[in-house]
Amino acid sequence: MKNEFALLGTLAGTLISTGAWAQVSVQPSTDERIERLTNLVEQQQKTIKALEQRLNDLEMVGARGRGVAGGTGNSAEGNAGGAMTAAGVPSLAQEASPATPGATAAATAATAASATSGSDTPVVGSDARETQQQARVQSKDLVYQSEHAPLFERRLTIDSGFIYSYYDRRALSLSGFLALDAIFLGTINLNQTKSYTLTYDTIARYGLSDRFSMDFDLPLIYRNTNFLSGGAGGSASNLSDATLSTAAPGDISMGLYYQFLRESGAAPDVVGSIRVRAPTGRSPFGIKLVPADPNNNNLNIADQLPTGNGVWAVTAGLSLLKTYDPVVLFVNASYTYNIKRSVSDISSVQGQVTPADVKLGDTFGFGGGLALALNDRTSMSLAFNASISGSTQVTTAGVTQTVIGSRSNVATMTFGLNHVITKGWSVSAAIGLGLTPDAANYTVTLRFPYTF
Repeated sequence: MKNEFALLGTLAGTLISTGAWAQVSVQPSTDERIERLTNLVEQQQKTIKALEQRLNDLEMVGARGRGVAGGTGNSAEGNAGGAMTAAGVPSLAQEASPATPGATAAATAATAASATSGSDTPVVGSDARETQQQARVQSKDLVYQSEHAPLFERRLTIDSGFIYSYYDRRALSLSGFLALDAIFLGTINLNQTKSYTLTYDTIARYGLSDRFSMDFDLPLIYRNTNFLSGGAGGSASNLSDATLSTAAPGDISMGLYYQFLRESGAAPDVVGSIRVRAPTGRSPFGIKLVPADPNNNNLNIADQLPTGNGVWAVTAGLSLLKTYDPVVLFVNASYTYNIKRSVSDISSVQGQVTPADVKLGDTFGFGGGLALALNDRTSMSLAFNASISGSTQVTTAGVTQTVIGSRSNVATMTFGLNHVITKGWSVSAAIGLGLTPDAANYTVTLRFPYTF
């Protein structure tokens, strides 16, 4: 036995001596090793960046239910990429320790096993990277949800928030004629209307499948309007004003969304929608005008403010979205058909009742914009939206008349900011600036969507 141990010791000593001699004979110079390590580091950094970018894109697409079948496909492709990195690029440990091939082989095998083991073998720092990636996905999903369509894979989302709109309108009415092209003879009526509307609505979204979703919107509206009029007795210095406010539910609506095409390659994400609005708010028809000041017959105001359109409406829309990380581009178009309705009273004169059929003008809307991810939790958006409505027609006693001035063109430019607070809970803020006389002067929106 001792002889065997001695023989093994002699053999080991011979192998070590031979290995040491071979190491010395083939050992490269220090400059060559530094240059080789530098090249390997650059090569590994390029490979890691490419794989991280690919993994981010796949996880983002998978989280929206678009482009991939599910989490299994992402894991398989990510594992294959990890195995390729381990096999295709030598590790720094292997280059730095050429004299210990056994340890290098073990480290390489452990790296490959870690890359291909999936969730069975956790990687150091993987939880932090997963949390960061999830936040980044949520940041882009806020834009996706607010500008394009619901997130189909999310089972339930409660989106509640406030919308504040301010209007300021001025009008000068002259009823008379010019004498000698310089002197006006007649009555003067100066009108100014300042109005703001505060809407609190709650939207419940539910994903029926990976392509089909629905939502329900319930708004509560508070309106406050101040009327200012001058020209009593033909004098512009005589002013009268009155303030009217009301609070009531608005028109509720329900929408259905279907994803026709999922974003992949050069193809955009295409979602179609149909929405039905019910006239549950206070109708604008039959509201009577009353004098606000007995000394000024120029100022007549409504006895109450409406909170709804008064008719059923159906809206069909189409929305397209394309991601060019970190930029998201989106466009949309819609058409709203207002259903003709018979009302018991259309007159605004006190003591007078006039039944009529009312057909509000249909509306064509379009818009587009872009969103930019500022970091892993915050993104900003810029959008333009416009809607063009036709004239309203009223039929009384078999005679159809077009309401003068009922056509409208509303255009707004919106600047938005989205931020992820915690997982599933986020905040979205936006300010819209009116670009046409029919649009609100400005609109401020603050929403808090929460996903279960």
